[in-house]
Amino acid sequence: MRHNKKFNHLGRTASHRNAMLANMACSLIKHKRITTTVAKAKALKKYVEPLLTKSKNDTTNSRRVVFSYLQDKYAITELFKEISVKIADRPGGYTRIIKTGNRLGDNAEMCFIELVDFDENMAKEKVAKKATRTRRSKKNAPAAEAAAPEAPATDAPAEEAKAE
Repeated sequence: MRHNKKFNHLGRTASHRNAMLANMACSLIKHKRITTTVAKAKALKKYVEPLLTKSKNDTTNSRRVVFSYLQDKYAITELFKEISVKIADRPGGYTRIIKTGNRLGDNAEMCFIELVDFDENMAKEKVAKKATRTRRSKKNAPAAEAAAPEAPATDAPAEEAKAE
């Protein structure tokens, strides 16, 4: 019986799966965004988010626990020095999965998984949205009306030339 065996085995043995997830987690920490299949991204999300939560508390024990999962000194340094500072006030949800379509060779569903606080494109969109939500005040209305008559004034000589 397979009671309570819900996680995706990804068609690999336990040791292969753990090694693959550790390597993907190190790549995600170093590069902030990686492209992979949706199934692997979902498995990686469950693997790496507890490690990111553990990194908020920079103690020797938490470093050792995270190192036991990742086995990469450079990834640990990056995680505790840069990433934990940015995610300190976030209560969870450190990663984002964005689907990109299917792979040409085997039609596998592809996506990229990224750290939320390190995506420059999303940060720019948030700033742009705030700028567009401002209401037009009555002070700006006369300036807009003054700008409107200038455009027809330049077209007037062209209309006179057509009439002659």
